[in-house]
Amino acid sequence: MTLLAELQNAGREPPLPCQVELPQGPAQVLRWLRVLPGKRLVAEVECGGQHRLLKLYIASGAERHCQREVDGLQALQAQSVATPTLLGHGQLGGGGCYVLLDFLVEAQSLQQRWDALDSRAPGDAVAMGLLAQALALVASMHRAGLVQTDLHLGNFLLHEQQLYVIDGDAVEALSSGQPLSDVQVEDNLAILLAQLDPEWDALAELLLVEYLQHNPVALNPDRLARQMRKVRERRLQAYLGKTLRDCTAFAVRRSWRRFCAVVRAELESIGALLANPDAALAAQPLLKDGGSSTVGRTAVQGRELVIKRYNIKGIGHWLKRFWRPSRAWHSWLAAHRLQFLGIATPAPLAMIEQRFGPLRHRAWLITEYCAGVDLLQQLGEDGQQLPEPEIEKALLALFEQLVQARISHGDFKATNLLWFEGQVWLIDLDAMQAHGNERSWQPAWQRDRQRFIRNWPVGSPLACWLDERLPHC
Repeated sequence: MTLLAELQNAGREPPLPCQVELPQGPAQVLRWLRVLPGKRLVAEVECGGQHRLLKLYIASGAERHCQREVDGLQALQAQSVATPTLLGHGQLGGGGCYVLLDFLVEAQSLQQRWDALDSRAPGDAVAMGLLAQALALVASMHRAGLVQTDLHLGNFLLHEQQLYVIDGDAVEALSSGQPLSDVQVEDNLAILLAQLDPEWDALAELLLVEYLQHNPVALNPDRLARQMRKVRERRLQAYLGKTLRDCTAFAVRRSWRRFCAVVRAELESIGALLANPDAALAAQPLLKDGGSSTVGRTAVQGRELVIKRYNIKGIGHWLKRFWRPSRAWHSWLAAHRLQFLGIATPAPLAMIEQRFGPLRHRAWLITEYCAGVDLLQQLGEDGQQLPEPEIEKALLALFEQLVQARISHGDFKATNLLWFEGQVWLIDLDAMQAHGNERSWQPAWQRDRQRFIRNWPVGSPLACWLDERLPHC
């Protein structure tokens, strides 16, 4: 079997050790950095006694993708935009193509820096400084007529105080060395700013101060905001789609009898739980043992998890449920939607449906356990106590996030909102809906609003306070 065939058939675990013969000499793979099965591989290699970055294109159309990478890198270099040095490219013996680049030892992406921040709250000085670095470099690209169409913090590398642009495949020269138009700038900036949680949107103009110092253009804030919303919605739909198919972030296994989606990074640690979730429920005291659902708490490698099984109560119940996605499926998507939007909810780890071909039966949802105190207990049942300032701020912020995202919870009992680590967390997402129009959103929101207020006695100080403060829309 040729090396190309071996790599094409290797799935997510390409062989190690592995040596690739290049015109520059043999390249010994030290580690695989990214694997798109059967399509593209990225590796740190040793070639000619130096550490290099090697990109291998192994699918049909390899020449086209390789050339796009090269064209993008050369466009950056032609405009003196910092990018790793291109050392070679071309076809491989036996098929496929390669790009060989300088390897920036100990470089970190801005995404890694972002993830390591103590706070990513809007306006945090360190977070603002990191974003300013990215915006300054984007401004220099725009001034040179270049755009990065896959604009996110992971495509910037910081190495020895120098910021580099990577992923030449997504770099395009739109105006041959001339500055981009205002509309082109807005469209490209929207891609970057839409990566941030929506609560950052109010600071967009402040963030752009750094950009405008390097590329003074006349931006339209209203149009930029609209573009950000469009980009964020596209990203959200693409992300939700990934949660249901086998990809880098998620492992999906389906058969005639079973469908299972799991966060790939959790696959090894919760493998035994996925194989038999009912065994864990049987071994632990239950948090809830109702007719429609059974909820239990278990520990896996020292981490507390919650298992929720959605039961089928009888043939009549099954006839209503078998033809549509299960409540576990719905809750899985709802939880990932909230996480994507920066709304606190226990991390969804896995979802399982029991099936007979296309027909669905019981289902399970596995999430992290949130050790918070529910708001009925935190605020008291009699409604005589008003929220402390910290809780007030977090509660009103949550409701504002839901309004902005046009999300209704569907069961706003105070026990479904938990106070934990300075945030109000949402749980029990079975009835959650994202509304695409005002006609469905307005009545759903009013039901949520009134249901939450009814957790406390009519006329009580807390009920009156909530009625005054919660958004009416």
